[in-house]
Amino acid sequence: MFMSEYNHTIDAKGRLIIPSKFREVLGEEFVVSKGMDGCLFVYANEDWNAFEQKLTSLPLINKEARQFARFFLAGAAQVELDKQGRILLPASLRQFAGLDKEVVLVGVGSRIEIWSKDKWEAVNEDENMDDITATMESLGLTI
Repeated sequence: MFMSEYNHTIDAKGRLIIPSKFREVLGEEFVVSKGMDGCLFVYANEDWNAFEQKLTSLPLINKEARQFARFFLAGAAQVELDKQGRILLPASLRQFAGLDKEVVLVGVGSRIEIWSKDKWEAVNEDENMDDITATMESLGLTI
């Protein structure tokens, strides 16, 4: 399980250090894809394979299902750690998420999210946790 928040920078070549706590779970190779809300999702191969199976089992005759599967599968990249614990983020994924230099890696259970620092701060400023908590309660989650 992934949790915590780490601030890092992307170098001029598009490389990003993955925190050692995350590397322990991810292994040497894993998947980075477009994510929701303008961030990137990072999955260990096992979790990605389970997600991929769900995506490929969606009905082809449903246009939204096809678009949803395309969003994640076409925007995904298999990445590999180098000896310094870095990955090379493809330019298309950096552009999608607006990643320039300062980024935040956030552990969110079964995945990691990579955010531009500015976007992460903006998302956290706008959150009204009272409203979100009420919505979560309606979904059956209580604290």
